[in-house]
Amino acid sequence: MKRCLIISPHFPPSTLAGVHRARHLAKHLPHHGWDPEVICIDPKQHVEMLDPELARLVPDSVKIVQAGALPIALTRPFGLVGEIGLRGFFHLRASIARSINDKRPEAILITGSPFYPMLLAGWIKRTWGIPVVLDFQDPWVSNEGASRARWSKGWFSYRLAVALEPLAVRGASWITSVSDRQNQEMASRYPDLDLSRMSAIVIGGDPEDFSFLRDQAPKISETGNFTFSYVGTAMPRSTSLLVTLVGGLAELRRRDPAIARQISFRFVGTSNQSSELSNYRVMPLAEAAGVADLVAEQPGRVPYLDALRILATSDATMMIGSDEPHYTASKIYPCLMAARPFISIFHRESSAHRILKEAGGGVALAFEDERELDSLVPCVAQAIETIISGEASLGKIDSTSYVKFTARAIAGRYAEIFELVSGTPASSFAR
Repeated sequence: MKRCLIISPHFPPSTLAGVHRARHLAKHLPHHGWDPEVICIDPKQHVEMLDPELARLVPDSVKIVQAGALPIALTRPFGLVGEIGLRGFFHLRASIARSINDKRPEAILITGSPFYPMLLAGWIKRTWGIPVVLDFQDPWVSNEGASRARWSKGWFSYRLAVALEPLAVRGASWITSVSDRQNQEMASRYPDLDLSRMSAIVIGGDPEDFSFLRDQAPKISETGNFTFSYVGTAMPRSTSLLVTLVGGLAELRRRDPAIARQISFRFVGTSNQSSELSNYRVMPLAEAAGVADLVAEQPGRVPYLDALRILATSDATMMIGSDEPHYTASKIYPCLMAARPFISIFHRESSAHRILKEAGGGVALAFEDERELDSLVPCVAQAIETIISGEASLGKIDSTSYVKFTARAIAGRYAEIFELVSGTPASSFAR
């Protein structure tokens, strides 16, 4: 079995969304002929909430090296407490060197954010000649960053990203991100980049996470209402879709108040910040639509397994995209794996809509122009009524629709990349 290193500053029990790429690969790469070792930052150095239960999803067989970081007290005056990629940069560097010298790996993956550890790719390449794969789960240089007010902290972060990203990219043997659009935008910044050595690989989901929860997931509602749950951020560019969603609930109430009284729309983690408890993004929309009494919102982000419990124990789930055609939502995979009926609203060109439509088991609604959303309001009302009635025509979610997006399948794609960059024919690796 070949050896690889996974460099991920955040790793369970850290609860940040970025941990799941490394967690999935650490668990499933051995099925594809690769023995991973994870190098992360010691959880004691993180300022975010930790979740020991999430760490139980990592097999005991996974080798984990925990690097140190500059003390929180030392970096607080400089505003770097939350910058674990900077605080732990040289500690990660030392741990990588020790690991390589102890038992040389054939390939190394650095996943971010945080992105600063990606700057180690060139050093690894020059010192040992080991190929490095950089995984940009989010853009380092982004349009959102470019829009920040001049001289603000966000503006300085953007300018730093513009200066440093080229140095990181130069040391990469392969680059992955979560979408073709993200890869194309990066390639447009660096004409020398070879698109054939870039891959779009979603985070996906692990059905075994739901197996872990089986027999221990409590019911989320004792009211007897039929609960539709949405778990995830309510993004600014999703607002018009949320208006359509609650508008459909209002339409159903006008059409059939008795059915509407049986319904509860639940939104969890809409702020994407565990400490944000009062930044309501959906309730004002529900109030404007006249259905606030049928809607509950919990802005604070909940731990990963709690999010899965909500999906697994809801009567139905809700999934929405944004007004951007290229938007892909990783959260659709846990929703599909929860095997609950669903309502979804995505741009017709989004890959998420295509996948959900093929999956069945729910009502997948789509639009091409934001002006069409008003015409979807009656469709949302009908979808709610159809799901509550248990309409047999919806069928069950087809698990084969997401099989290539499971954690094990995605680990197989990374194994292929490792084989290619390490010089071994891809056809020879174990599946």
